[in-house]
Amino acid sequence: MIRVLLADDQSLIRAGLRALLNSEPDIDVVGEAGDGQQALERAAALLPDIVLMDVRMPVLDGIEATRRIAGDARLAGTRVIILTMFELDEYVFRGLRAGASGFLVKDTEPAVLLQAVRVVAKGEALLTPSVTRRLITEYAARSVEEAPMPELDVLTEREREVVALVAAGLSNQEIAERMVVSPATAKTHVSRAMIKLAARDRAQLVVFAFESGLVRPRRRP
Repeated sequence: MIRVLLADDQSLIRAGLRALLNSEPDIDVVGEAGDGQQALERAAALLPDIVLMDVRMPVLDGIEATRRIAGDARLAGTRVIILTMFELDEYVFRGLRAGASGFLVKDTEPAVLLQAVRVVAKGEALLTPSVTRRLITEYAARSVEEAPMPELDVLTEREREVVALVAAGLSNQEIAERMVVSPATAKTHVSRAMIKLAARDRAQLVVFAFESGLVRPRRRP
């Protein structure tokens, strides 16, 4: 059973999400929160697998709440999915940096939302190759310059290559084809890189690749 906490300041949205999620035999909404502070408190008390986190909430916004959840050792098994109005706004970048495992737009189709909850509950990132590529474009447009981080030293050359390919938006199958290895081997390399970098999921590898300087996309003209 996938345990979900809903965090949104609009009760109507929470009611709709609850009805949808509870209609599934493998998903159980265990609690609700109307602001970020409540989300923190109820996450600590309920230890949900997933928090569906709105961004704009009173008392404490969803980004800061996500950051605190991701940094709490007691909530190591809890994953956050950010709910946003637009696919590529500032909240997406801030949310991923804060430790979110992905994001959903609020007008997502019900079937997509249900699949997203299941994907993230398995420990995977809700960050498809197409979305990753769009994020890369935004990083390039912003001309963000970051100094290389010492954590790169813990990766082997092969692992650095794999992380760079993840940041390029490639799936494990595509990485396997590019490196001429089996999908299982590609997945193992990704998993080892995540362990070494203490990355919660694939989304965090993408953020790390850019903020560490491992990958620097070409700037727009």
